Amino acid sequence: MKQVPQITAAEAARFVKDGDVVMAGGFGMTGNPVHLLHALAETGVRGLTYIGNNVGEKGLGGGRLLRNGQLVKAIGSFFTSNPEAVAAAQSGAIEVQLLPQGSLAEAIRAGGAGIGGFYTPTAYGTVIAEGSDVREFNGERQVFVPALRANVAFIRAWRADTAGNLIYRLTEQNFNKAMATAADVVVAEVEEIVPVGTLDPNEIQTPGAYVDYLVQAHTTRDDLGSSASVESSGRKADDQRMHMARRALAELKAGDVVNLGVGIPTLVADLVGPGDGIMLQTENGMLGVGPSPTDGGALDYPVNAGKVPVTALPGSSYFDSADSFAMIRGGHVDVAIMGGLQVDEGANLANWAVPGKPLLGVGGAMDLASGARKLIIMMTHTAPDGTPKVVPSCTLPLTARGVVDLLITDLAVFTFPNGRLTLSELMPGATVAAVRAKTSATFVERLR
Repeated sequence: MKQVPQITAAEAARFVKDGDVVMAGGFGMTGNPVHLLHALAETGVRGLTYIGNNVGEKGLGGGRLLRNGQLVKAIGSFFTSNPEAVAAAQSGAIEVQLLPQGSLAEAIRAGGAGIGGFYTPTAYGTVIAEGSDVREFNGERQVFVPALRANVAFIRAWRADTAGNLIYRLTEQNFNKAMATAADVVVAEVEEIVPVGTLDPNEIQTPGAYVDYLVQAHTTRDDLGSSASVESSGRKADDQRMHMARRALAELKAGDVVNLGVGIPTLVADLVGPGDGIMLQTENGMLGVGPSPTDGGALDYPVNAGKVPVTALPGSSYFDSADSFAMIRGGHVDVAIMGGLQVDEGANLANWAVPGKPLLGVGGAMDLASGARKLIIMMTHTAPDGTPKVVPSCTLPLTARGVVDLLITDLAVFTFPNGRLTLSELMPGATVAAVRAKTSATFVERLR
């Protein structure tokens, strides 16, 4: 039986050379190989390309490498969670390549499988896909995404045996499982290392053939950054938002698999109970999301896509980000409920690029918008400055074209029968006059 060497984090860091491509697992700081990355930050290595969903947080994980000036390029999905990454990109200190989260996960999985790349409908017609090779499959336009590989992958697991077999905990699989397959040298930091034969083969999620070295490292709450506690959610649950959440819930039925985006849509989770038969999916790797716990943090509970601790309903399951987005793109998610910045008369959605800020954080929005069977958008009717968000044509960078099925705002509910923006309901306290005054789009009125 193969025996995988157990080394220190400092020894692992020496595998990385100037100019290398480094992969780092984690969704935010959950499942993040923070000890390996901090050891790498103690070296003099420079000129690194960093592949990860995000570049850690300020001074944590990959954020420490960024702060040290060790990175020249970052390839990922959501960099806006680290203000220092935003500043570095704006100043030109690092080059940033932004990929939709599902495309990032699949590109890593393709790299690990020896596949050169793949075509996907995600991001077609958006600025993210500009310059990409586009082909048509079964009448659908798709863009080519090249595979990703690294010289060294630093990943995080919960348990390992001395043969390198790995088991992950809760939502800590995220990008770790795919990254374990996609590098020349793979180092796993784990909470516990046990003798061969201790782990049940039925529970092993990454076979030891992929793992070259093990590092034992214990995670503390200080390693988890903003996902450490329930208090990090900062959700607003006023009456208007709860009216919107209840209206969205009315669209769901028993047996539905539903993905909730960050922001207002997360309020729907608190309204779903075990007896409703609705399974909530979060793209970082969980099906069966329950309400937020009353206390505790990411060491005690799984986290959702907003990096906030949640509970698990009976029948829940955990999986990695590549499988999660296969679920989404493959049409296995019945409904996606997402936030929005603009929705227009053509059912086009813009929800990932904030006005006046750099284009550095797409996350899973594009995959969900194009992959879910039904798309519900929840958003305030106007921006904080009073600017209408229901518009004739989106002026912000698009998330996806022609995908919105139902729009719920704090004033109204809109549908798109026969491709026409149609006012179908008023929210409590709202009037048609108020809706018209705050809507720049042309719409048909067919109130129920």
